Amino acid sequence: MPKTISQTVTFHATPHAVYEALMDAKQHAAFTGGSAKISRNVGGTFSVFAGSITGKNLELIPNRKIVQEWRIDEWAKSVTSVVTFALAKTKSGTRLTLTHAGVPDSHADSIARGWRDYYWGPMKELLGNQ
Repeated sequence: MPKTISQTVTFHATPHAVYEALMDAKQHAAFTGGSAKISRNVGGTFSVFAGSITGKNLELIPNRKIVQEWRIDEWAKSVTSVVTFALAKTKSGTRLTLTHAGVPDSHADSIARGWRDYYWGPMKELLGNQ
């Protein structure tokens, strides 16, 4: 049964800076350490972590929301998931709410850990106090 991962993290940076860290291929590669190609158009595709994660943009609202179809190369060919990044301005920066739906049960724990280890911590280092 597929799982849904939900995580909330706060950055001391503007919603624009957080959005750009996720959508700008150079910034994405800088904080993840893996090459990235990211379309900035709805329906456009992306490839991150040197192609081990691929997908397409389903909805893009600059500085507010990113919805993407995600597929990890070690999953069965028929399996995709949907990742939603919702950004909200706070007094001290930005609250990002992640919802990652459709994650295969056998991968849910490692994917949840991966968001914390490969995204949130490194993004906080990249963004600092913008």
